[in-house]
Amino acid sequence: AVAGAFEAMGVEYFNTFGGNPVSTAAGLAVLEVMENESLQQHALDVGMYLKTKLLELDLDIIGDVRGSGLFLGIELIRDRTTLEPAAAETSLLCTVLKQQYGILTSIDGFHDNVLVVKPPLVFDRKDADEFVSSFASAVKIELASVEDLSTISNTPT
Repeated sequence: AVAGAFEAMGVEYFNTFGGNPVSTAAGLAVLEVMENESLQQHALDVGMYLKTKLLELDLDIIGDVRGSGLFLGIELIRDRTTLEPAAAETSLLCTVLKQQYGILTSIDGFHDNVLVVKPPLVFDRKDADEFVSSFASAVKIELASVEDLSTISNTPT
């Protein structure tokens, strides 16, 4: 009867399990854990810590660090005066962080020069310190050793 009513309105059949009791119970359990463990506040606190630590690196390639909570974007630039986007460098760093440090990031931004960090809620200050250290090493060692950036291919993300 329900499918027939949708069909009469010109709507094709669709299905969702989102309203069943099991899915509802699971969703409520997740919300309860988030509230009981103050995970939103944790994300805000650790995100602010991570942002501060990244800015303290004072690396010329970092143009800006922005975002909210644990969802941050690190805008990478080639020149602090012109703010030329560092797309190839961003691609290289995304690959190096994954292959050499086991850290997953992605790339975004109009010029593909924003390294996106979006770790899970269990990410803590120790993890933030490890990320910052790995990022700094990737910039100072691996990126610094590249002589010709034109050989860098775009990292699909």
